[in-house]
Amino acid sequence: MIDEERPMKVNRKGYTEQNVILLADPQVISIPVIENHEPLVDLKNQTVIAYGPSPEIPNNTDYTNVRQTVYKKLIKAQSVLPEGLKLCLYEGYRSFSLQEKLFKARYLKVQNLHPEWSHDQIFEETTKLVSPVINRDGSKNIPPHATGGAIDVYLIDEIGKPVDMGIQIKDWMEDTDGSLSQTDSHHISAKAQYYRNIMSKALSTVGFINYPTEYWHWSYGDRYWAYQTGRSHAIYGVVE
Repeated sequence: MIDEERPMKVNRKGYTEQNVILLADPQVISIPVIENHEPLVDLKNQTVIAYGPSPEIPNNTDYTNVRQTVYKKLIKAQSVLPEGLKLCLYEGYRSFSLQEKLFKARYLKVQNLHPEWSHDQIFEETTKLVSPVINRDGSKNIPPHATGGAIDVYLIDEIGKPVDMGIQIKDWMEDTDGSLSQTDSHHISAKAQYYRNIMSKALSTVGFINYPTEYWHWSYGDRYWAYQTGRSHAIYGVVE
């Protein structure tokens, strides 16, 4: 088990287009996984953390599943939010088949926008918003959402209405250059930046790590978390 009291390496800040570490970066995918076999919690069986409708495809019944520790940390993060605000899960667990469909769809979108780009360029641009199932070197990847350790979340008000966060998660595919989705985006309103900062502070305080190209994507226990916190290994592998 991970020692929660052990000091963690400070999460990298000040991301730029040049220094952001992507999900499929060799430094990330080389990190080993030592599965701790922690069970999943289905948010449908609780009432503390809200969740939205099935994302991406109809009848996606698995998206409300997250690892047990992730659920507990969501509760802690929500408890430190200002009064009148709550977290809402857009998606937790995601199957390999859905992950592959999303990657291919985004890859084609980038390819159509930049037909002059090489495969490597398109692949890298795609990974800014979707983790691959197969790495660039042909090896099998472990997408964060497939571990149950990654969450896509946003803020809602006291009546359950999403607050202004610059772009709604459901519209991510329409963010052609990814500029609105970046956590530290300068292309959104001051109000949206305010809400992003509030959510980021709450989630990072309890140990989640953000993927800086997506304000909504946070994780614990996966390889990206392990890399960003200086751990020797990840504790969550693929949920079979």
